[in-house]
Amino acid sequence: MVLQVYGWDQCPHTRHAVEWLKEHNIPFDYHEIEEESRNVIEKVIDVNGGDDWVVPTLEYNGKWRPGEVFNPEKLEKDLKNLGVIP
Repeated sequence: MVLQVYGWDQCPHTRHAVEWLKEHNIPFDYHEIEEESRNVIEKVIDVNGGDDWVVPTLEYNGKWRPGEVFNPEKLEKDLKNLGVIP
């Protein structure tokens, strides 16, 4: 299982999160939200409260993390909670 990152290339929070993941050698698959199927977009909207998609939204092994403002300490803590990193 690999971390799934749903992002938008124009979003600075997505860019920072992707850079952080690369710097920490955490494998992930990147999905450009505007290129995803309607079903995927609806799931990301649902994970983020049902109003609109927010990025970067993360999914790992069926567990989701809603999109948030980039904060490296919070991202690391959330990745630990998801089981992505020890």
